[in-house]
Amino acid sequence: MTPHYYAPTGGLPSQTDLTTDRAVFTEAYAVLPRGTMRDIVTSALPFWEKTRLWVIARPLSGFAETFSQYIVEVAGGGGSERPELDPAAEGVVFVVEGEVQLTIAGEKHRLTPGGYAFLPPGCEWRLHNESSDVARFHWVRKAYERVDGIDVPEPMVTNETEVEGGEMPGTEGRWTTQRFVDPADVRHDMHVNIVNFEPGGVIPFPETHVMEHGLYVLEGKAVYLLNNDWVEVQEGDFMWLRAFCPQACYAGGPGRFRYLLYKDVNRHAKLSRQFV
Repeated sequence: MTPHYYAPTGGLPSQTDLTTDRAVFTEAYAVLPRGTMRDIVTSALPFWEKTRLWVIARPLSGFAETFSQYIVEVAGGGGSERPELDPAAEGVVFVVEGEVQLTIAGEKHRLTPGGYAFLPPGCEWRLHNESSDVARFHWVRKAYERVDGIDVPEPMVTNETEVEGGEMPGTEGRWTTQRFVDPADVRHDMHVNIVNFEPGGVIPFPETHVMEHGLYVLEGKAVYLLNNDWVEVQEGDFMWLRAFCPQACYAGGPGRFRYLLYKDVNRHAKLSRQFV
């Protein structure tokens, strides 16, 4: 089945449209519906040309603690020779529209929709849109937590079409996860995966766990349990879930329900200054 990816395009609603929408911000979760991603809420970045972005998560008291996530829009001829200014930051780029040229340590990679790249801290990279069409991609960033005696993982480039979905136990294929890195590889302290549900597929219990989550709906619709609330979500919506926020879902159909999932993994909880 050909993957489908929803990406925001900006614009503004009509002056006659109703203001009420599904946006909500709580101490346990937040929902940013796709209708909130308009022209007037975009940002710019240093050393990026012909580029704007929607910041949908960032470290903030009472909000995301471990990561930031951008939806980046690069016009033809745009891009950056100095995309990442934080030497401690690792990143994942996931392309949802158009194509970009990603250069890592002098090696060029053409990323088309579904293209995925892991960029470790200190990695030398740059990104450009060499076409005449707009390109859009997710950029997930995290401060890498180094561990003495464990190497930093190397850069990696692939496409989701090359990553088989692993069936969740007892679901008869209704719930699968495409994992871009091996969950047992403790060099990685974050995972950015794609989670897939066939129509009617469910998370059959309220997951309650230490991992913080960012979920961007790539395709379809569902009813999602966030803490005590059942919330309707659709492609283009973003959800943030703090650690231990209960979550479950029912995929609504008629097509698949799919989302890009961030979570922090494989590290001790910080208890003292020596681990900060």
